[in-house]
Amino acid sequence: MKQYLAALLAVSFCILPAQATVTGSPEVDAGAALLMEKETGEILYEHNAHDRLEPASVTKVMTLLLVMEAIDTGLLSKEDMVQVSARAASMGGSQVYLKEGETMSVHDLLKATAVASGNDASVALAERLAGSESAFVERMNQRAQELGMSDTTFLNCTGLPTPGHLTSAHDIALMSRELILNHPSIREYTTIWMDSLRDGAFQLANTNKLIRFYDGATGLKTGSTDAARFCISATAERDGMELIAVILKSPTKDTRTATAKSMLDFGFANYTVLDARPAQALPPVKVLLGQQDYVQPVLAQTGRILVEKAQVNNLETSLSLCEDVEAPVAAGQKLGEMTVTVDGQVKEVIDIVSAQEVSRLTTFGIFRELLDRFFLAK
Repeated sequence: MKQYLAALLAVSFCILPAQATVTGSPEVDAGAALLMEKETGEILYEHNAHDRLEPASVTKVMTLLLVMEAIDTGLLSKEDMVQVSARAASMGGSQVYLKEGETMSVHDLLKATAVASGNDASVALAERLAGSESAFVERMNQRAQELGMSDTTFLNCTGLPTPGHLTSAHDIALMSRELILNHPSIREYTTIWMDSLRDGAFQLANTNKLIRFYDGATGLKTGSTDAARFCISATAERDGMELIAVILKSPTKDTRTATAKSMLDFGFANYTVLDARPAQALPPVKVLLGQQDYVQPVLAQTGRILVEKAQVNNLETSLSLCEDVEAPVAAGQKLGEMTVTVDGQVKEVIDIVSAQEVSRLTTFGIFRELLDRFFLAK
């Protein structure tokens, strides 16, 4: 790669009119809480976010994540039938009253887990995937480590009270983000308000009341026990932005719902997600000794940027792009950078890369090009 253009190509980037500055803070009545934006993973609000607390059935976010990963990679099908073990049927707490030997589809077990928080359904899914709940829990903890959930120790797949089964609001946000970001079809289950199993014989009602009463609610999972109190990972989407509000150890069910609403309202009122792009098309870059004279640069990824609504008009992008590059050029080879700033502070740096590969000229091709230049110069 040759030298970069000496001057940065700066372009202002503004889409929406400026609005009021961030308004206050959400009203939070909980032991711990965190508000995260899905695409960027940025944290908008936190309170005791790394305190290790009992999550109750919010645990099932990880159970749902592993099941959805298995489905989306072809290891499991929603149409697969699962035979219920004696152990799965023996689970207490929230349940759909599975019987030993009963068969139910993965689809219905997912529905029972996401909507009714069925502990028996969760264990049946865990056993189907890993052979036993204990083996499944090992996978849960391994996946937690991969996601950077350093505050978490899972001891079951249900969230039933077990000493040492702990996580944090921060970690719950991480696994919730992974689920809704990469497996959006989970909404098929988490947005159900009321449904049924067993050909209508068993009625389901969602434990997450936000699904019915909060505009844009998309999920995700509630939980409560005497020790954990009332917990939730609440997700909602408006105007192309999806938020994750995690609440742990709220004193009552109504307080949990009110806190989730307050946090989501705070996020939607004060933040937005924008596409940061150059204001004009990127110019082709000259290729030296290539079988093509130019290569087209493109952004390596979509520049989705979270900004305060009050700062939208202060968002700018600047380009640093090489003036030429020597062949061979690989598709995806870095040719420069686009820097996104808000109020002069760097928000993100996005690589600019080659849209296609360009092979190097052969010795004969180089000789021919030299001859062409020689005769053109005469």
